Amino acid sequence: MTTPLIAPAGLKNVIVTDTAIGDVRGEEGYFHYRGHDATRLATEVSFEDAWHLVLFGELPRPDEAAAFRRRVGDLRALDGRTVDLLRATVGPDTEPMHALRVALAALGLGDRPLMDLPEDARTEAAVRYAAVTPSVLAAAHRLARGEEPVEADPGAGHAADYLRMSTGNTDPDAAAALQTYLVATIDHGFNASTFAGRVIASTGSDMSSCLLGALGAFLGPLHGGAPSRALAALDEIGDPARTREWVRGKIAGDEKIMGFGHAVYRTHDPRSELLKRIVTRFDSPLVRQALAVEAEIEAAINELKPGRSLYANVEFYAGVLMSEVGLPPSMFTPTFGAARVVGWTANVLEQVRQGKIIRPSARYTGPFGAPSDLTSM
Repeated sequence: MTTPLIAPAGLKNVIVTDTAIGDVRGEEGYFHYRGHDATRLATEVSFEDAWHLVLFGELPRPDEAAAFRRRVGDLRALDGRTVDLLRATVGPDTEPMHALRVALAALGLGDRPLMDLPEDARTEAAVRYAAVTPSVLAAAHRLARGEEPVEADPGAGHAADYLRMSTGNTDPDAAAALQTYLVATIDHGFNASTFAGRVIASTGSDMSSCLLGALGAFLGPLHGGAPSRALAALDEIGDPARTREWVRGKIAGDEKIMGFGHAVYRTHDPRSELLKRIVTRFDSPLVRQALAVEAEIEAAINELKPGRSLYANVEFYAGVLMSEVGLPPSMFTPTFGAARVVGWTANVLEQVRQGKIIRPSARYTGPFGAPSDLTSM
């Protein structure tokens, strides 16, 4: 009998499968989608073009880009039953991501297992769920505020339409800034939510179930919930001159400094550096505070924990960017999810094609008894 290998906590640095979707090189501070530098894509292509790349393996030709944008635009519209369901379930305290769970479950009624579907039907399911997700989130956000949902505009760009449906903001500069963020957060290696979705996909399950599993992992405050907590830290600090005192308190209490450090990167998070360049265009008090606080936190960590460098991660400037385009903190995690659902669906399809169930082992550490103990009772 072969003795199973014991993996490190959190499966850190354990390779569990092959993927052609993307890769994160933590030591280099670099990540890519299908071999294309993701931070360059975020400033050079539309969200739909990046989506096409992640899903189909290549950037679209102009005619393909136009067709895919029309396809996504048509699928973005909510049907009457979904709107009625949201009206019936969303209250003043309902978080949009919780409403998304309800909507995805309802949209999945009658879905067949992915392993029983041909490839084109699987792909159609992937595009359909990813296209409708931002519309559900925007509608839930407005209903929770006592406002009517705004219908999708099939002819608009995905990022711009999401911002308009959520906030009413139609400023093209704001939409462009948001699109940069969305492209940069489509996929990021085998993070917890992506891995959770792939585990379910490995069973051959339906798309809705895979996405609900990914969503459950994503809702954790150490994952998708981080951007709002990073912004809350800025509110807590207030004057940048108080930053070092604040950091000392966090370190003394053995608390996490939200928005700093990353499980993979050992240098600057390229997504954070990208978003920093984008938000400096706004030159607002919040942006100036964020820049000053980032520098102070890095200096304080170097002073208090020599040799342990922690840099700002994507969540630190994500909250700043989303605030600047008019999204409230309650929509930070949903906006992150509106992008990441594209990565989830691409990973689900890739996992289903592999046709192998993910079934690791665990090391038992509880009490031991003899096999005959039960028979003697």
